[in-house]
Amino acid sequence: MILPGTHSPKKRLSLGKVDFILLAILASLGLGLFWQIDTGSQPREWPILGQYLIRSDGGPGLLVQGLFTTIRLTIWAGPVAFILGLSAGLARTSRYLYLRLMGATYVELCRNLPPLVLIFLCYYFLADQIAPSIGLQNTLRTAPHEIKVVVEFFMGKVEQIDVFITAAVTLGLYEGAYVAEIVRGAIQSVDSGQWEAGRALGFPRLAQLRYIIFPQAFRNMIPALAGQGISTIKDSAIVSVVSIQELTFQGTQLMATTYLALEVWTCVALLYFLLTFSCSLAAGRLEKRLRQQYST
Repeated sequence: MILPGTHSPKKRLSLGKVDFILLAILASLGLGLFWQIDTGSQPREWPILGQYLIRSDGGPGLLVQGLFTTIRLTIWAGPVAFILGLSAGLARTSRYLYLRLMGATYVELCRNLPPLVLIFLCYYFLADQIAPSIGLQNTLRTAPHEIKVVVEFFMGKVEQIDVFITAAVTLGLYEGAYVAEIVRGAIQSVDSGQWEAGRALGFPRLAQLRYIIFPQAFRNMIPALAGQGISTIKDSAIVSVVSIQELTFQGTQLMATTYLALEVWTCVALLYFLLTFSCSLAAGRLEKRLRQQYST
């Protein structure tokens, strides 16, 4: 029996004999497969990948440069996705029909179009039509060197600024549709009695949403938003088709040059795993801290 105000003891993960046997079998199969691949008819050249990770002068190699571009894309696409998703999610829970229709139209269009098609649509519209009229890339070409260094640190090469912005906006547009559903579900998960309590206290609807409903909904949407952020990292690989030099693009170019398909794609997979797994651990710690904060 657990007394009120006390926490239940944590369950420890215990492995039985069957678990150890299964793990041993899986490990043996994995090692056997790796050995078969590594000692096949074509000799493997794993050490050669070192120069594509870290150059001889200590600078980042092609694969690490691609990893940095993937991180930049995620950092820029994340806020775009959150702003669009938050707006669409709030619109879908609005009392006004036209707002609900606008939110539903955006969500259904983006969720039911293949991301590759969406990338090409936005690329040939934004990068070819709108971006040149703004002239940001041409302006940066004649900017002082210090400004170019800052811009390249946050957004990559100046020669690809228009394409990079298009890719980040498109990725944010696609991910925002899923964020919208997260926001809508979190708001609707708050008990209807909270709305009634807010009305009883004389709060208008916006004040109810701001001070009563959304703080509770935000706590519920944190795990799903963290998962969507990790999905944004993985989905960023799709922009390689428009020549954004992110990790997948660099892997494709490197494989075509060296013909080391297995080595290159294994390294690319490990880099993606390290990035996403680190974000997953950070999201888990954040969720645990928030749970402890709100439970006290």
